[in-house]
Amino acid sequence: MDTNSLSHRKALIVGATGLVGDFCLQNLLDSDIYSEVIALTRKPLLRSHRKLTSVITNFRDVEHNLSNIKAEDVFCCLGSTIKKAGSKLAFKQVDCDLVISIAKLMRRQDSEQFIVISSLGANPNSKVFYNRIKGEMEQTLEQLGYPCLRIIRPSLLLGSREEFRLGEKMGEFLALILIPFLQGSLKKYKPIHAKSVAQFMVKMAYEKPLSGVYHYESDEIQDHALS
Repeated sequence: MDTNSLSHRKALIVGATGLVGDFCLQNLLDSDIYSEVIALTRKPLLRSHRKLTSVITNFRDVEHNLSNIKAEDVFCCLGSTIKKAGSKLAFKQVDCDLVISIAKLMRRQDSEQFIVISSLGANPNSKVFYNRIKGEMEQTLEQLGYPCLRIIRPSLLLGSREEFRLGEKMGEFLALILIPFLQGSLKKYKPIHAKSVAQFMVKMAYEKPLSGVYHYESDEIQDHALS
């Protein structure tokens, strides 16, 4: 794709202070494609950049915060856990309802592309609550009429978080032990670094055709990081 025809696009990133979001924000700022990057966050960013516009919100007032924002590409890096959110309902409100609300608002304001982090195993019919909510989120996004929708499904994310998550640390330890056995059809279960996911998100946003619905599994992201 001719990147010159895409230069001077605007990007909105939601969840820029999270594990993947922080790397994604840096990649967007470093990209020659984007002339402006708008970050919607709950707390101030610990960085400044000539292309960066920061919008602080509590997300209860997200419609007001986004009412005057225009961006061709939306990068959604929101993600929580049931423990951090406090309940299954609160988790769904962040990882599904809020994502959909932002997508709807930005589509009404003519955003062309929505790139969102989901999860390996996302399925609206799953018996696993986490996977079911991610699947419901994906299913609804596909109905919003975006010219281009990209759904990223990483496996267990590696990287340094601000908060300590015991369950994830235990999962990382076990997954790293099992890596030599995760080959063939099991390759997609290998843990993946958040930096690789962020790089993939930004690169796919302008390297592939800007039309259609795409699902990217974790092994494809892994292969891209190694290429």
